[in-house]
Amino acid sequence: MSQFTTPADLRMLADDKWELLSPFSFYVGEPEANEWITVPKGFVTDLASIPRILWPVLPPSGEYAKAAILHDYLYRYGRKGRRYADAVFYEAMGVLGVARWRKWLLYAAVRSFGGAFYKGS
Repeated sequence: MSQFTTPADLRMLADDKWELLSPFSFYVGEPEANEWITVPKGFVTDLASIPRILWPVLPPSGEYAKAAILHDYLYRYGRKGRRYADAVFYEAMGVLGVARWRKWLLYAAVRSFGGAFYKGS
């Protein structure tokens, strides 16, 4: 079962930029999958890339922030494609207990608008 295996230890660099102070890991899938995503120390993220006007309802540092860090990392350095990055984001939000409507809304947003930001291979 997917799970976060380390905390997200962050330092604010600016209003919308955060630096990871230690490696951050997420275990993907069932135990036999043996698949880990580790975001390295020093990685800089904006947490959830949400337009400022929506921050009162969907703040970047909401309950889905750890999932957003993974998503940012996979969008920048992922090797399994954008669809995989978005699926991991959705799954990680579920692990965090994000409400179904919010999880679906954020997932739909990255599927609809994330293509311009994907830099992975």
